[in-house]
Amino acid sequence: MDFNDYQKAANRTLMGKEQVLTNCALGLTGEAGEVADLVRKYTFNSENLDHDAIVKEMGDVLWYLSQIAEWADIPFDEVATDNINRLKQRYPSAIND
Repeated sequence: MDFNDYQKAANRTLMGKEQVLTNCALGLTGEAGEVADLVRKYTFNSENLDHDAIVKEMGDVLWYLSQIAEWADIPFDEVATDNINRLKQRYPSAIND
C-alpha cells in the first residue's frame, strides 16, 4: 500500500466535518504523546519497549497525519517524498538512491 492509498482508506474512518483540522491536530499531539510515553518508560523505567503498543500508537500518529494532509488537499505521497528530498539535501552521504 502506498501513502496515497493509505490516506484514502483512512479517510473513510474520519468522523464529522466540523473542526476536522483542529480535531486531527489535537489527536496527533495526543497520539505522539503516547509514543513518547512508551519511549520514556523504556528509557527511564527500564521497561521493555512494547513492540505491539508502539506499532499501534505509531499507526494512530500516521492516521492523524494522513487526515491533516487530506484536509489540506495534500497527497500523502507528496509529504513523504518532500521529506526524503529534504533529508537527502541535509544528509547527502547518508541517503543513497
